[in-house]
Amino acid sequence: MTRDKRTLAVHAGTRRSQFSEMSEAIYMTQGFAYASAEAAEARFEQAGTDEFIYARYGNPTVRMFEERIAALEGAEDGFATASGMAAVHGALAAMTKAGDHVVAARALFGSCLYVLEDVLARFGVQVTLVDGLDMQAWAEAITPQTRLVFFESISNPTLEVIDIAQVSALAHAVGAYVVVDNVFSTPVYSKAIELGVDVVIYSATKHIDGQGRGLGGVILGTKDVIRGIIEPFMKHTGGAMSPFNAWMMVKSLETLELRVRAQ
Repeated sequence: MTRDKRTLAVHAGTRRSQFSEMSEAIYMTQGFAYASAEAAEARFEQAGTDEFIYARYGNPTVRMFEERIAALEGAEDGFATASGMAAVHGALAAMTKAGDHVVAARALFGSCLYVLEDVLARFGVQVTLVDGLDMQAWAEAITPQTRLVFFESISNPTLEVIDIAQVSALAHAVGAYVVVDNVFSTPVYSKAIELGVDVVIYSATKHIDGQGRGLGGVILGTKDVIRGIIEPFMKHTGGAMSPFNAWMMVKSLETLELRVRAQ
């Protein structure tokens, strides 16, 4: 991680109030006031950068975490979630529909396999599991009908290391999205987006918090994907991160590099 990223880990996304506090404030509110009915209508139609509607859609403290982790990852935007699995399910469900085809590595966290084999399959998504270390298996499984590919950059718990660049190239050749759970690599060691990944998922419960205090997750990618595909699904299905957990994650990012390198 460069010196610039170490600075981002402390300062990116900070939203200070009129009191100019040094430590980030916790905005423990689920609702926001409007000057008039017209102002409320305008905000619902198009909220500005520092305008919020309801905490399930967005909150100032949650937004600080989203912007800070996106800066560390090199992503354009992010949506914070209630847990890592809320991020996995949210991304996969938001980006697929009945009849779509998903190719995924077989070596995955058990809950990820449940989402793929049970939840998505229940709604008509076709799922093909492959040996993630076998590039020929990926090449044979990915077809023009494939909507996205999914894998863990380092699998949990078997620690298989997937060739991100090669799988991304195969997927992009047919116009498929590449969605990667990058939790074991962390933003400290990860260059997933540079290697071709479209969407990066983290369980913030793991290294990002790092101290066993709270659940959290985040989905990272381009603004078009995050605000156009992920946000509509997440805000209506309720998987948003709480402001207090977001504040814990913001503070934890300050020491992420020190902790991960020491580990």
